[in-house]
Amino acid sequence: MTTHIRKYLLTIIISVVIIVLSTIPIPENPPLGDVPLIDKWVHMVMYGSLALIVWVDHVVRGKNPFTRKARILTMLYALALGGAMELVQAYLTTCRSGDWIDFEADAVGVLIAMLCIIFIDKLWREKILARK
Repeated sequence: MTTHIRKYLLTIIISVVIIVLSTIPIPENPPLGDVPLIDKWVHMVMYGSLALIVWVDHVVRGKNPFTRKARILTMLYALALGGAMELVQAYLTTCRSGDWIDFEADAVGVLIAMLCIIFIDKLWREKILARK
């Protein structure tokens, strides 16, 4: 158990930060509150970053990060946490409200992260093929 925690420590830390940020009350006048759709931008950045961090933890473990399974599991973890947090906000908090458009922003962030991972995969494979 502790081995898995150590292997995915960064993922766990970022997940806990996202959970805390998603359940605490929002200030009356949030910073950058005048930026259009700031809430959606924050969701895209948080969950896109989470997907990249899950993938990086997979790389650090020494596994092949470019397999379809690794990408799907990375995407599913980030999307599952995003969906769960919207449900928590809707049904378990009094200071927040769940919003499926926020979940869509989460999904866009994860999609952007996946595109970055695919791009890195392509560069990595080209570099390996160039060596041969």
